Parts: sequence; structure tokens; C-alpha cells
Amino acid sequence: MASAPIPGGHPAEPHRSGLATRLNWLRASVLGANDGIVSVAAIVVGVAGASTATGPVLTAGVAGLVGGAVSMALGEYVSVSSQSDSERALIAKERSELEELPEEELQELTDLYRARGLSRKTARQVALELTEHDALAAHLSAELNIDQEDVVSPWHAAAASAAAFTVGGLLPLLAILLPPEAWRVPVTFLAVLVALGLTGLTSAQVGGSSRVRAALRLVVGGALALGTTYVVGLLLGGSGVV
Repeated sequence: MASAPIPGGHPAEPHRSGLATRLNWLRASVLGANDGIVSVAAIVVGVAGASTATGPVLTAGVAGLVGGAVSMALGEYVSVSSQSDSERALIAKERSELEELPEEELQELTDLYRARGLSRKTARQVALELTEHDALAAHLSAELNIDQEDVVSPWHAAAASAAAFTVGGLLPLLAILLPPEAWRVPVTFLAVLVALGLTGLTSAQVGGSSRVRAALRLVVGGALALGTTYVVGLLLGGSGVV
């Protein structure tokens, strides 16, 4: 279900609850897809540069796809778990302080709004009204910039990252295996660069950043990765090492 807009927010601006979760899913999905596309493509292109046989390319590609998806999921789970554990600890600490020291916490909230430019009277009134409405939410927002309903889930982030990596990695794997042997590498290069460009455009569209810049940096980076691994594969294959 989409997050409801906050009253008074402009449609073009991200004034929405659940923004942190939305951006976290976007980050995990985009990073996972990009990593899947580039990692698997670099592996299969490198192997294709050293050998024209289908077996080694398929084996290396599948191994890279499975291993990369597991690695991305684990990395995302550990990273987001640390973040969410810290946020939950801060929430518990703030809840305890509100129960044990309500007056001190009210004064702290008042001081925070005074530091933001409000007069003493206005800051006190704002602190009182917010405390009556939801004291914990008010303190978490003003002190820690945390929304207790928006703590990201490490399981969701890990699943999104692994799924995105798998989807992204399937593209170069299919591109290197399906065409005739003479067209394998060119088709893979083209498919990967187009996919990276589209991924960059999509992430920029959702995140509100420059689409051209986002697409260009992914395409250039992907081209460098593929070119480098293909040359390495050619050198190893020509040297007789593999």
C-alpha cells in the first residue's frame, strides 16, 4: 500500500511517511540489480574471452549468479540489521526517559524548538501540544530524526537485494548463451549497457535526481568493467594459462 501524503506537502516533494523505507527498498533494489548485471556480465565475458566453449561460460555464470545473490542478501541483512537495531535501541531509551523524566523531557523538547528559532513562549506551546498528541514521536523526530513506524526491515532489504541481483544477473547470462557464438560478446555488451542505462534512469526518476547523470555513470562504469574483464580473458586464453 502506498504511503499517504503528509497534509500540506507539495506533490513534487518527498513529504511522505515511509520515505526511509521507500528509499531503502530503492537503494537495495538498484544496487542489487546493478551489481547483478555488472558482476555476472564481467564473469561471463571474461570467460568468453578465454574460451569459446559454452560449458565454462555457463558454469561460471551460474556460480556468479548464485554466489552474488547470497552475498548481496547477507551484506544487506547485516548492514540494515545494525541500523535497525540502533534505531530500536534509541526508541526504547527515549520511551524510558519519557516515563521516568517527563518534565525534563518536555523542557528538552522546548529547548530544541528554541534552538530552531522559536521564541520561548512559542517553543513551549509547541512542545506541550506535541507531547499531548504523541510525546514519543515528537522526541524521536526532534532529537533523533527517527520515525518509529519507519524502521527498515533487514529481511525485506535482504530479499529485495537478492531478488534484484538475480534478475539483473540473468540478463547477461542469457545474453551470452542464447546468440550464436560469434555474436555472444557483442550482444552481451549491448544488452548490459542498455540495461544499466535503464536502471540509472529508473533510479533517478524515483529518487528525483538527474537522469542523464545517473544513466551515464552506470553505462561508463559497466563498459569499463566489461572491457577490462574481456581483455583479461583474451590475454589468459592467448597465453595458454587456461
